[in-house]
Amino acid sequence: MAVTLDQVAEAAGVSKSTASRVLSGSSRVSAQTKRAVQSAAERLGYRPNRIASGLRTRRSNLIGLVITNLVNASFHTITGVLQQRLDECGYQVLLCVTDSDPVRERRYLDMLLDHRVDGLIIVGTGDNTATVRQVSEAGIPVVNLMRTPDGAPGDSVMAGDREGAELAVQHLLDLGHRRIAFIGGPAGVDSGRDRYAGFAAALGAAGLEPDPVLCARGPYTVPFGAEAALRVMGADDPPTALYSANHEATFGALGSLVQLGVRVPEQLSLVCHEEAPWFPYWHPPITVVDNGARDLGELAAEQILRRIDSRSDNGRSDSDPGPEGVGRLIRVGSRLVVRSSTTPPRLPG
Repeated sequence: MAVTLDQVAEAAGVSKSTASRVLSGSSRVSAQTKRAVQSAAERLGYRPNRIASGLRTRRSNLIGLVITNLVNASFHTITGVLQQRLDECGYQVLLCVTDSDPVRERRYLDMLLDHRVDGLIIVGTGDNTATVRQVSEAGIPVVNLMRTPDGAPGDSVMAGDREGAELAVQHLLDLGHRRIAFIGGPAGVDSGRDRYAGFAAALGAAGLEPDPVLCARGPYTVPFGAEAALRVMGADDPPTALYSANHEATFGALGSLVQLGVRVPEQLSLVCHEEAPWFPYWHPPITVVDNGARDLGELAAEQILRRIDSRSDNGRSDSDPGPEGVGRLIRVGSRLVVRSSTTPPRLPG
């Protein structure tokens, strides 16, 4: 039979209310009493009823993390940072990987709402804004991470995608490249839209326009990247440089370049958006736009904890839109890390 709180209190020689305060983390008990209760609970094998406790306190100590995939190295880093930081603060992360499937994403959001999580951090598809709003209206703070669909409630922690794209393309222009290809995400997603805008802006400042033949925009998948690289490299006048702005697609693009026998950087200079642990060890090491994944994770954790604390203080969620109609926006800057995959273009002959 399960050990009860009454049994723990009796073994520790304290009242049931005192034992409850100790096991719920209250600081309003002496160190001696705390040790006695914890020792009794451990000795008896007591396991608290988290569901009942959550009903009493209206807190579950659970935070939902809904994310499109873990193939993206930034998402992998962010997830690790969030789990560590939130665990240190007494929360468990419910990780929900959607594979960019809106139906699966909706199912996860409904589940997290049913479990009355204390907060939601979401890298969303953009197709379930109404459901995310239901979560927010239920008093659950929301932080949008990396992407902010139109009308999405809550705070947003975003990368400097346009800035990073401009850095990448300006680097290639400074080396003398003019035929620059682009592989990026869809226009309906913040990163896809902003990185293409930065690409086009940098070319425009140099008096150039994007060549539609050298531009491929599509889903965040490896197969798309493989097909896109074959397409742009098959142009009658092929590029001398490639800016791969879709991190998941980069894996497919690299495979296609190897398949085609393209020598980097002798035949093609390459810049990829978002760092990966093995990019410095690729042959040659790959020049990247580092979007500050660890900082994104830290800031997302900071924001969700701040909103949860605010809700606890005033009895309601503080993630609703403010006077300007939107939550707080925090943007992390990007930086260019130059390695050996970029050189001036080879002169004909």
